[in-house]
Amino acid sequence: MKKLLLLVFVIFMSCQSDKKEKINLKTESVPQQILSPQPYFVDIKVNDVKLGKPSFGDWLFSHKENGQSFEQFIRTKHVVPTKEENIIYLQPIGKFNSLQVKQIELVRQYLQIFFQLETKVLKDVSNDIIPNNARRIGDVGQEQFLAGYILTDVLKEEKPDKGVALMAITEKDLYPKPEWNYVFGLASYRDKIAVSSMYRMQKEADFNLGLERLLKICSHEIGHMFGLHHCIEANCVMNGTNSMIETDRHFVRLCSLCQRKLNSGFKYDNVKRLKELEKYFRDNQLTSGVELMEKDLKRIQ
Repeated sequence: MKKLLLLVFVIFMSCQSDKKEKINLKTESVPQQILSPQPYFVDIKVNDVKLGKPSFGDWLFSHKENGQSFEQFIRTKHVVPTKEENIIYLQPIGKFNSLQVKQIELVRQYLQIFFQLETKVLKDVSNDIIPNNARRIGDVGQEQFLAGYILTDVLKEEKPDKGVALMAITEKDLYPKPEWNYVFGLASYRDKIAVSSMYRMQKEADFNLGLERLLKICSHEIGHMFGLHHCIEANCVMNGTNSMIETDRHFVRLCSLCQRKLNSGFKYDNVKRLKELEKYFRDNQLTSGVELMEKDLKRIQ
């Protein structure tokens, strides 16, 4: 059972979501007013870019996923913020340089806009919290931490005030078990906790590219915590991915269907969120994000 609860997600290589819930579409009907999309989602759907036929090496080439309809999402048990639990927390673990500290703060700002939920960064935790039996030296001499230890022995004991999701970020490389070379992260969606590593995603990347990857990773994984499965409908931040190259091809934008799913429980102002995202991307010189948000804004004006 523990293996079912702790699902390995390779943030770039093979991100997994917790899809074990059984969906029974033959139970009581969902009200039609819930199933009918609001005009906002109809308008921006024009900007969804349909996925092409997957090539060898792509996520959908080797993972035959069925996707998740809006009705399936509604019927599947998933986390919804409440007055008692409505804050996303980031837990830095390690010793970060000034650029990494800046990126973590920018990730915090982004998640607060993306999910329209207050997002906080907890005080850094020292690498000393990881014992020797949960460390090793990797294939190129880098220090690696056992990702599962961070989940079960560090994060699971934390109960931050009003927390609805908790994600650790470490500057060290991670591994899930001895026979694996590395993993970008590990998550327990049922426990609403995850850990991800900045170590590999910033290699051979400038500041903005490294930041954009972090934005995709964190919004994708926290999206899973809120019940979103991998998207197979359009180019979307919720697409599964097998490589960093494939990840870089994916949009930082949620497609119209995934936006609709997220908004169904959060009830935020879609236009306000869109304008704030456009401003965030512009302020941080993330041109691809600006272009995507501008297209959506034009559709709703």
